[in-house]
Amino acid sequence: MNLLTQELSSRGDSCEEQKTTEIVTSTPLLALPAPEASSRPTDEQIIAQENSIRAEVADKLPFVGDVEPLASLEAEYKDGSSVFRDKIRSLEQQYTSIRRTRGDGNCAYRAFIFGYMEQLVNTDDLQERNRVVTCLRQWKKKLVEAGFQELVFEDAMEVVIDQLNSLGTEEPLQTAMLEENMRDSMLSPMIVMLLRLLTSAEIQRRTDFFAPFVMGLCDDDVTVQQFCTKYVEPMGEESDHIQLVALTDALLVPVRVIYLDMSMATAMAGLGNDSTMVNHHDFIPEAMQQDAKVSKPVQPWVHVLYRPGHYDILYPHASAAQTAALSQ
Repeated sequence: MNLLTQELSSRGDSCEEQKTTEIVTSTPLLALPAPEASSRPTDEQIIAQENSIRAEVADKLPFVGDVEPLASLEAEYKDGSSVFRDKIRSLEQQYTSIRRTRGDGNCAYRAFIFGYMEQLVNTDDLQERNRVVTCLRQWKKKLVEAGFQELVFEDAMEVVIDQLNSLGTEEPLQTAMLEENMRDSMLSPMIVMLLRLLTSAEIQRRTDFFAPFVMGLCDDDVTVQQFCTKYVEPMGEESDHIQLVALTDALLVPVRVIYLDMSMATAMAGLGNDSTMVNHHDFIPEAMQQDAKVSKPVQPWVHVLYRPGHYDILYPHASAAQTAALSQ
């Protein structure tokens, strides 16, 4: 190859490299299309919105309402299922009235403590008063052992004990004062918080007993301690069977829960039975169950109505309440 040929060849290679370089550097990079925003909200967003709506409605209601005739509950379902109306009429054979609680996720605890303390006010049962005050004072040490700081719960505990200790004095606790206290924006949450801590400590100190229930209730793999941290202790978390078992066991207060739902209605009707039958479950503390085997049956101190996600207080007919009191 002569010099001219080499030079032309060299120029040609140089041009090819230049063209290639220009093509590479001058061609714009293709931008990836931006992902399309989903028009459907996520499950978390839906739940958050529902909770926001419920909270807005709940804030307009007192923590604890006035006593109302049970017929007022039937009016809520005038445009709904006739099964619910029939069940409410069936309830009227056993109960006279209802006291509503705010549906803020704390209703189970609030219904429990108000119903129990109101029963003490009405019966003036000083023996039971003394028992539960002693029980609460014993829980102070247990709560500390469970890892809760005394500073967190001591004020709430003293508030409850002071109210209980006023029974039998010249200025005893009355229903009106109990209502005022449980409607107070500071006192009511304090008392609920105390009950949540008691419930959590009871579950954790009996881990072996409660662990199978926690596993059956939770989809995710959580320990008993994690369950308490996530589902028991935070304010606003709704309560399930586990929490009620623990709470009634912790304070040795039996509770009857009346279930107003569609459970068994279709099945009972299909079998030709009464589809308006109302189911109930008695939460009898384990220690009291042992006593009942050798003595008289345990009667509930507190009656609550459960509708999916919510608890209200029920009041039995006087005859039923008297029978229960005599059997204590």
